[in-house]
Amino acid sequence: MNRDAIVGCILGTAVGDAIGLPYEGLSPKRAERLLGTPDRHRFFFGRGMISDDTEHTCMAAQSLIEAGGNVDAFTKRFARRLRWWILALPAGVGKATAKSGIKLWLGWKPENAGVFSAGNGPAMRTAVFGAAIDDVSLLRELVRASSRLTHSDPKADDGAIAVALAAKHARQGASINADVWLGEVVDAVGDDGAELIDLLRRAIDSVQANESTLAFAKSLGLQRGVTGYTYHTVPVAIHTWLSHPQDFRQAVTTIIQCGGDADTTAAIVGGIIGAGVGPEGIPTDWLDRIREYPRSVRWMRELGEALADSLERNSVSRAPNINPIAVVVRNLLFLAIVLFHCFRRLAPPYR
Repeated sequence: MNRDAIVGCILGTAVGDAIGLPYEGLSPKRAERLLGTPDRHRFFFGRGMISDDTEHTCMAAQSLIEAGGNVDAFTKRFARRLRWWILALPAGVGKATAKSGIKLWLGWKPENAGVFSAGNGPAMRTAVFGAAIDDVSLLRELVRASSRLTHSDPKADDGAIAVALAAKHARQGASINADVWLGEVVDAVGDDGAELIDLLRRAIDSVQANESTLAFAKSLGLQRGVTGYTYHTVPVAIHTWLSHPQDFRQAVTTIIQCGGDADTTAAIVGGIIGAGVGPEGIPTDWLDRIREYPRSVRWMRELGEALADSLERNSVSRAPNINPIAVVVRNLLFLAIVLFHCFRRLAPPYR
């Protein structure tokens, strides 16, 4: 069973998210001058907090537990959680996700709630599918259901399946065969994903040529940072994973130094590599300095264990839940800290 992979994926997503969060939206040069090297938590007095990347991963895991392998049941439960998540005043929610949440409240069916967008929202939450699910056909259906709930552009779906298959490949052994993984992606996305396949092939060739991830990102025109477009996010994340498949700390530091949507890119990389190295491969100092409630590190461990248990039993189970009032209070505190960072960015250095 994939117990270590599931727990490692969830915790890896959280750590990457928390380390990258203060750097979100900054160019590589300004991030270095303003905050320094992303080698520790810098969100709030040396502590870290998670954002929507981890929250969506947790909601996906909860919905998997309650669905028992039924895709329709998963979709309904994830849609219900997304509706209530929007009401809890989350800071920094993406436009497509916000719009789809509103559409769900207005009565749209989950399969029609997605907005035509190729953002990286689906990719940020799908590593856990690859960590948990062995059946590629079921994996593909679950990723599609998760993606289409918020993003209807097939590009967002294709980017998400590439991430899920990377996590699946990462947890199946220490030796990474990029060509085997890419073949699985080709089979999953078909001819419509030709552009993504070309970008992923470029990433593999770049790694084999010992090019740095930052240099590869620049070759895609991302000198000022990795954008939220999934065809920018996913190839750079894959390059980072293939460059440092067993070194969680170096991988997360590397992709954050590429700038841009740093919390999401680091969350994706953290989830993929976390699935491969398990919870023991995640730096203890990074994990221990996350300060969260009610989605605490302990709660996330329990969530991963509960998902593993449900898969072992192959049955519907009750997922660990959280106090909704505590979520609102936490989100208000989180928003205050985010605003502090926003005001700090109004001061020098500007470049």
